[in-house]
Amino acid sequence: MTPLFTTLTMKKIARGKKMEQIKALRCLKCGKEHQENSVRYTCPACGVEGILEVLYHYDKISINRESLKADRDPSLWRYSPLLPIKERPINPPLQVGWTPLYPVEKMRRELGLKKLFVKDDGRNPTASLKDRASAIGLLKAVEAGAKILTCASTGNAASSWAGAAAASSLDFETIIFLPEAAPIAKIAQLMVFGATVFAVKGTYDDAFDLAIEASNAFGWYNRNTAYNPYLVEGKKTVAYEICEQLNWNAPDKVLVSVGDGCIVSGVYKGFYDLKEMGMIDHIPQLIAVQAEGSASIMNALEGDGVIRSVKAETLADSISVSIPRNGMMAVRDIRNSKGFALSVSDEEILEAIAYTGKHGGVFAEPAGATSIAGLKKLIEQQKLDPDESIVAIVTGNGLKDVASAVKAAGKPFSIEPKLENVRQVLGL
Repeated sequence: MTPLFTTLTMKKIARGKKMEQIKALRCLKCGKEHQENSVRYTCPACGVEGILEVLYHYDKISINRESLKADRDPSLWRYSPLLPIKERPINPPLQVGWTPLYPVEKMRRELGLKKLFVKDDGRNPTASLKDRASAIGLLKAVEAGAKILTCASTGNAASSWAGAAAASSLDFETIIFLPEAAPIAKIAQLMVFGATVFAVKGTYDDAFDLAIEASNAFGWYNRNTAYNPYLVEGKKTVAYEICEQLNWNAPDKVLVSVGDGCIVSGVYKGFYDLKEMGMIDHIPQLIAVQAEGSASIMNALEGDGVIRSVKAETLADSISVSIPRNGMMAVRDIRNSKGFALSVSDEEILEAIAYTGKHGGVFAEPAGATSIAGLKKLIEQQKLDPDESIVAIVTGNGLKDVASAVKAAGKPFSIEPKLENVRQVLGL
C-alpha cells in the first residue's frame, strides 16, 4: 500500500512548521480570534457553541488559474495552498475529490433548464462528499500526534474517517459512535474498515455528545462536524472543482442538501475563497434543501435566524438532525449568498432517487437526491430561470442505503425462465 505521507513529510510536520496562509481561527459566537496552534476544536470561552472558522491571508497564497491548469493531480490536493495543511501529501493512497460534473442532457430537456449540471460526489473513495473533510482531518490528526480517532456520524462521515485511517500507513485506531438506526450498508463499511463501532440507543445528537465526552475523557482526536474547525475546509473543495470544471464561470445557483449545515458552509467558503482570490467574479446563490422532518435551518432562515431544535424524522438519515451543530454558520452563509432554503417530503426524496438514476445515470442515496427533489419542486413553483447556470450536488451514493433505493425504484419481475412470461409482462 502506498503510504499517506513520506518520511520527509512526516519529519516536516513533526517540526511544527507554521502555516503562513492561516491568519487566525475566529469564534462564530463571540468573534474572538485565536492563533491556529493555540486551540484544537472550539473557542475556550464559548465551549461547544464556539465554532471556529479558519481565516486566511489571501495575499500570502500562491495559486491561480494557470498554476492549476499545469497541475496534473486529479484530487483535492491540487488546491493545497488554500487548505489548512502544513505539507501537500505525497502519493496519498486514496483519490479524494475531482468528482465528475455531469451536463445531464435528459434532465435538461425534461426540466427545461439549459445549463443544469449534477456534481456526483458519490464517486469519492467511500462514496460520499465527507471524504473531503476526512482527508483534511487525517492530516490534522497526524500534526496533533494522534493515535486514536473518533467521531459521531449518521454513517457517511464515520465511514470516510475509518476508510481514510485504514488507507494510511500509520496504525490508527478508529472508534465510531452512530445512532442505532443507521443504514446497515454504512455500518458494514465501518466494520470492513476495522473500526470499533458503538451503535447508540438514541439519535445522532446523542451520539454527537457522547463522542465529544469520550474524546475529552480519553484524549482521542475528534472529527465531529461543527466541532473540529478544519472539516469545512475539506468540504469547500467541491466548490473549487465546480468552478474549475466550468472553466471558471461560477454558476448562478447551487443546490445543496442540508442537515447540520457543514456542507453548505463548506460550499460557500469555497466560492468565497475564489472570489477573494480574484478567480471568479461572483458567489453563486446557495439553495439549501432540507427534509421536511428535519428543517431547523430553513425555519431559522424564514424566521429570526435563530436555530431551534426540531424532532428529526426523515428517511434521509444523512441529513436527519434535531439540532444543526453548524446552523449559525449555515444561516449566515446562505444569507450572504442571497440564498434561501426549502423543504421536501420523504416521498419527494424517494421520487428524486429514481428520477436522478433514470434521467441522469447517477445513483443517489436519500440525502444525495434531496438536492434534486428541491430542484424539481422549484421548477414546479416556477422559481428557476431556464437560462441560469445551475448545479445540484449529489452528496452520497445510493449503495449507502439500498433499502431506500428499492422503495424508490421498485422490485424486479419474478418469472419462470420462459419467453411467454416475458411476453406476458411486457404485453407483447
